[in-house]
Amino acid sequence: MKARVTVYPRREILDPQGKAIRDALSRVGFEGVEDVRAGKSFEISLGTQDPAEAETTLRQMCEKLLANTVVEDYAVELIRP
Repeated sequence: MKARVTVYPRREILDPQGKAIRDALSRVGFEGVEDVRAGKSFEISLGTQDPAEAETTLRQMCEKLLANTVVEDYAVELIRP
């Protein structure tokens, strides 16, 4: 089973990378961009076909390694063929 984990800074945390991207987009002519949040994405292949087990394992991965849960939120998405 494949999954995608997306990690973003929490809304209340400053996102200097997102601000820099927004400013750069404005400089190259994309005036309508109000906000950009920069994050990271992981595509993970798991050896299980059980969605509940996969989600539990992915959340454990996020809590232990993939996300700094003090300043980041994460979302888990199972990718079904």
